[in-house]
Amino acid sequence: MALVYDGAHLVFKVAGMGPYDNNGYVIADPATREAYLVDAPAEVERLIAEADGFDVKGVVVTHTHPDHVAGYADLKRLTGLPVAVHESDAGRLPGEPDSLLAHNDELRVGAARVRVLHTPGHTPGALCLYADGSLVSGDTLFPGGPGRTNTPDDLRQIVGSIEERLLTLPDGSLVLPGHGADTTIAASREEYAVFKSKPRPGGLHGHVSWLG
Repeated sequence: MALVYDGAHLVFKVAGMGPYDNNGYVIADPATREAYLVDAPAEVERLIAEADGFDVKGVVVTHTHPDHVAGYADLKRLTGLPVAVHESDAGRLPGEPDSLLAHNDELRVGAARVRVLHTPGHTPGALCLYADGSLVSGDTLFPGGPGRTNTPDDLRQIVGSIEERLLTLPDGSLVLPGHGADTTIAASREEYAVFKSKPRPGGLHGHVSWLG
């Protein structure tokens, strides 16, 4: 199993799912074997298999861009698990959500408390999931920069989300994004300081690098 965080809770990563190389995650408690799945990309069978042997309580969708929910129908067909999403993204889920999440909600995974962080910008309802030591960041925060944005207002919003709700987390927290490699809050904070120290052109948005 692709164990990427081993502490009071466990995080397993399934990388390279579907044509957009999505990452899916299993957040689990090692004692009770309770778990949540994060996202439902194409090839969701791989994520379900990663959680074999755990008591999966549900699925959290970090945001409803098509690549993150491409496996939704297969997930429901194969497992029937309840799916939760932020209210602002619920209308783009390919089905009715079973529950809606809000900022600072908590999910219990055995003894672990997983805090829901609403981080709009990439989408209006984008979510991250923080448990002591790990942050599943969806498409909000990546090594080297924020997630893609469609407008300058979206960029301002995602930068605010990152600055106020993610970079305030402990330095050593492992950041586990929706695509690609991992990073840490400490590394992200250093990169963001470079971005913040430089003048930014008007209209900046899209794929933005902290160090560009």
